[in-house]
Amino acid sequence: MRKPPPAPFPRPTRAELTAAARATLQDVIAPGLDVLFCGINPGLYSGATGHHFARPGNRFWPALHAGGFTERVLAPWEEELLLERGAGITNIVARTTATAVELTREELIEGRRRLERKVRRYAPRWLAVAGIGAYRIAFGSPDAVTGPQERMIGATRIWVLPNPSGLNAHHQPKDLARAFRALREASRGHPRRAAEPSTAVPGAPP
Repeated sequence: MRKPPPAPFPRPTRAELTAAARATLQDVIAPGLDVLFCGINPGLYSGATGHHFARPGNRFWPALHAGGFTERVLAPWEEELLLERGAGITNIVARTTATAVELTREELIEGRRRLERKVRRYAPRWLAVAGIGAYRIAFGSPDAVTGPQERMIGATRIWVLPNPSGLNAHHQPKDLARAFRALREASRGHPRRAAEPSTAVPGAPP
């Protein structure tokens, strides 16, 4: 019998949010996933609760459902259920911040290096980076647009999604649903490509 999902977490206090600065979250990950979703870095709300995309108003979980990855909208504290559906979650940068703008270019590039090592180890079919601006900096691809990328990490293909943060006014829920659905269809229908060398970031050592 499947165990019931964990109980909802209480809303963190202001003191708990402050104390969550520079906290880290455990990845939701396993070998051979269909899609490994990758956020920019955890916010203070996620750091205080210990769950990914946990802040009320973040649209990741509704978009995941609208895109066909889950049968219903999962709560952040149910994140481990993603593994049963061939999906997982990690971040480019591990430490929490109030907003992603606090991250430096150097942090994003170093985070990309760690992410590449992780992807080579766990070998998901797709790495889905949620945030085009952070992707452009971290991966040294200033002209990248959302959607599938030519770049690969080993045999893992890369897809860039819009940032699901509620602060991202450029993409409405229907836009996110469309983007997540396109990734879902690609993850179902496209076989794993042969491994190709990962493109080096201009001006950064491998």
